[in-house]
Amino acid sequence: MATLGMILQVIGGIGMLVFMIQILIHAFKTSIGWGLASLLIPFVIFVYVAKNWAACKTPFLRWLLCLVIMAVGMGLGFWGLMSGAMATPAG
Repeated sequence: MATLGMILQVIGGIGMLVFMIQILIHAFKTSIGWGLASLLIPFVIFVYVAKNWAACKTPFLRWLLCLVIMAVGMGLGFWGLMSGAMATPAG
C-alpha cells in the first residue's frame, strides 16, 4: 500500500507542477508584472486565477485534481506504513 501511495504522490506532484507552469505561462502572457508577481510572491497566482478564470479554468481544475490524487497517495502511504509498523513486534 505504501508503494502505491508513493506512486500516486509522484504522479500528483508532477501533474501539479505541469499545470501550475501552464497557469504561470498564462500570467506571463498577460503581462510581465503578473508573471513575475505570480512567480515570486506567494498566493498571487491564485489571485491571478480568480481574476482570469476564463483563461485559467482548465489548468486550475486539473491542478486541483492532481492535488486530490497526491493527497490520496499521502493517505495510502501513511496507512501502509502504519499498518506495517503495527504488524511488526517491537523489540
